[in-house]
Amino acid sequence: MKGSRRPPQLLDAVVPRRKRGLSEEERELWDSVAKQTRPLRKKIRVAKAPVLLPPEAPAVLAKPAKPEPVARPAKISAVVPRPAPPPLAPLGRRERSQLSRGKKEIDARLDLHGMTQIRAHRALEAFLHHAHQDGCTFVLVITGKGRTVGPESERGVLRRLVPEWLGLPEFRSLVVGYEEASIGHGGGGALYVRIRRAR
Repeated sequence: MKGSRRPPQLLDAVVPRRKRGLSEEERELWDSVAKQTRPLRKKIRVAKAPVLLPPEAPAVLAKPAKPEPVARPAKISAVVPRPAPPPLAPLGRRERSQLSRGKKEIDARLDLHGMTQIRAHRALEAFLHHAHQDGCTFVLVITGKGRTVGPESERGVLRRLVPEWLGLPEFRSLVVGYEEASIGHGGGGALYVRIRRAR
């Protein structure tokens, strides 16, 4: 037979062991190990006073720490502030009459009807930049009149806001002035805007 397997044996129930006492030699060994152990909790160490060396012994002193460099203030470059754009000026009577009669041409038109305030502001800014770059002189900005009939009559929001926007510094650099358009071009719902010449 090649290899006979032993029948499985039942393990004896685990009998608890008796604690064996230490021999004299083991006790001495344990005591010497126990004396060398330290507790796990760290005690707060008190900083020791520096030891002064006797004057006759040449002491090797550590190099003094380099003082931290003082932060120098950033150089202030001489920035020439841009002059503030001049205030808006109304169109002259002659120019207004020439525009209303069609003797002076309106170079471009922008209709803000139905736009939200944010969209209208962006459209007006882009329109004025293009008109300035293209060398336009007069443009027409149509704001709409708002509701004028019934108990809910009110002045249009854009009709009220566009003149305020034209007075902002970002627009004053592009615009010389503005005036309410004549009835033929929209009356109170439109503005003639004179564009500043590009330098």
